Parts: sequence; structure tokens; C-alpha cells
Amino acid sequence: MNKAAIIEKVNGFLIEEFEVDGDDIHPDANLKKTLGLDSLDYVDLVVSIESNFGVKLIEIDFFELDSFQSFYDLIENKLKHKAKK
Repeated sequence: MNKAAIIEKVNGFLIEEFEVDGDDIHPDANLKKTLGLDSLDYVDLVVSIESNFGVKLIEIDFFELDSFQSFYDLIENKLKHKAKK
């Protein structure tokens, strides 16, 4: 899956499942502030990533995320790692 497809898919389920305004989603936007997720929402986000991309995220994955771009990059890297197995 290429980067554009990842971005489109992520943005799509964030808008639909998490009711994020699409205008607020851009690569440099602060992920945590824009999403405004509580701890239960993060669990839902992890489940969404797993079901949409077939990759597992763990708590430490979220520590370094600051922007949507870093989130896209994380998913892309997880997919690449999965493909190598």
C-alpha cells in the first residue's frame, strides 16, 4: 500500500468513526490535539488500525506521535515490516 492510499484510508476512518472534521486533518496538524481522544478512544483507534491495516500498535508507538504525518509514517513502517515477514 502506498503512502497516498494510507493517508486516504486513515483520514477516511478518522472522519467517519471519530467524527474528526476533514479540514482539521493535515500532515503538520497536532494529532493528539486535533483528535482530542481519551484513553478509551485510543483503544478504539488501535482496533481501527488493526482492522483496516492488519498491523498491531502498542502503547509505546503513540509516545513519539506528534503530527498526522508521524502517524501516517508509523502505519507505513508497520506495513513495510509486516511485508518483510
